[in-house]
Amino acid sequence: MRPKAFFGSLYRCLARGARSVLQLYAENMDQSEMIMTYAMRAGFAGGIVVDWPHSSKARKAYLILTCGPPSMQTSLPKGKGEDGEMCSEEESDDDEHQTVGIYDRDQPWKKLKTNKKGKGREWVLQKKEQTRRKGHAVPPDTKYTARKASYFHTS
Repeated sequence: MRPKAFFGSLYRCLARGARSVLQLYAENMDQSEMIMTYAMRAGFAGGIVVDWPHSSKARKAYLILTCGPPSMQTSLPKGKGEDGEMCSEEESDDDEHQTVGIYDRDQPWKKLKTNKKGKGREWVLQKKEQTRRKGHAVPPDTKYTARKASYFHTS
């Protein structure tokens, strides 16, 4: 029942045509077939892509699901081979297949969204006023409000 509930809720969360990629740790082929069966019953199309299929340590299996019925435009990416070349269960010479990309995880997405100056004086004054309206004790506004603290400068 857990796989059925998982794939059902995942299907409801995704838009039609959206893709979901899950790394799969199946103990044997029966387990991966059972997982694929539950995914297909929930309404997904897709399959399992294996990177480095001939290696015991580097072998990785990915369950790639597309929300909605299978179409001619939707194709699974190929898995990576041992020498960096592409390989697949059915050998084909199509260059349209792509591997799953790894994006730059070091990019500070949150910093790009925030104001470059940070939380300025206006923001601090708004927050203090909001807190006062709630009835909490707030220090009075002074010329030092929203300034950085100078830590014991000795000159």
